Amino acid sequence: MDTVDLDEKNGTLLIIDQTKLPAKLEVVALKTQQEIYEAIRNLQVRGAPAIGVAAAFGLYLAAKEIIENEFSAFFDRFKKASDFLRSSRPTAVNLSWALNRIEQTALSASDRPVSEIKGLIKEEALKMKYEDTAVCRAIGEHALPLINPHDGILTHCNAGWLATTKYGTALSPIYLAHERGYPIKVFADETRPLLQGARLTAFELESAGIDVTLICDNMASVVMKNGWVQSVFVGCDRVAANGDTANKIGTSSVAILARHYSIPFYVCAPTSTIDLDCKTGNDITIEERSADEVTQLWYKECMAPKNIKVFNPAFDVTDSSLITAFITERGVIRPPFSENISSLFQ
Repeated sequence: MDTVDLDEKNGTLLIIDQTKLPAKLEVVALKTQQEIYEAIRNLQVRGAPAIGVAAAFGLYLAAKEIIENEFSAFFDRFKKASDFLRSSRPTAVNLSWALNRIEQTALSASDRPVSEIKGLIKEEALKMKYEDTAVCRAIGEHALPLINPHDGILTHCNAGWLATTKYGTALSPIYLAHERGYPIKVFADETRPLLQGARLTAFELESAGIDVTLICDNMASVVMKNGWVQSVFVGCDRVAANGDTANKIGTSSVAILARHYSIPFYVCAPTSTIDLDCKTGNDITIEERSADEVTQLWYKECMAPKNIKVFNPAFDVTDSSLITAFITERGVIRPPFSENISSLFQ
């Protein structure tokens, strides 16, 4: 089942509603820009690559609804739709990257009839979906030599097929190792407060027949100290030019623990998540979310004092000094990151 897909016949964006997992695997059809905005904002579709593809399809659906035949009038409304979707979540660079790419597709064909431009936008959005699957597979292939049979692997949040179009980023090498018969064990952090590890990663890996053990976030140190973890693989939402990396809240804590126990810490990063215009992690905007996610989302009643102050950042930034290597679709990047990341794009 595809995480994100386009239903051209009915003019809808199809997504797996990840807020219903693991209890219910439900595909929902989104038609309006408001529905697509809310699906991204409310994490019905999540994971940087999946968000990017969903936004690309969403912008195509917006283009279909624009009846202007003159390019400047068409693009004015098109750009407003793009900016609206862009505002849904600020941290994941794939969202703006995908929307910019679709905008550029329209601009580069400004001398053609608007009807043709809409067709080009559709082709580009579909191309992005197919590219993402190929990128995830390539990340897995490059990461696979870093895994040995019988290894224990710890991962945080969800960077599997639910976060992409297929395979995932951080889970891609795990899927490929499983395909090739490697006996491996995976430890999945629950990932408070939204429980992407408990609800999504554990669901994915168990469904695939992979040996996975769910742990609370504050148990990572214990399993590392016990010698059960030989490597850590995580995904990312934005990588700065110097290698500082934004990922789901709690990732930096895992990186610090891995450094203490001399465990390699790998970030699986499609090049689309690398933002060379962002010099360091200090330049990354961190999304803050509702206090309800911490105090009562998973409880029958509020489990904190009424009106208690809550700090709920969705992401943190892992300092580049804590990262062993980045795994991209183009290969493995090791320090010095400031030099080697930029050279990847030259």
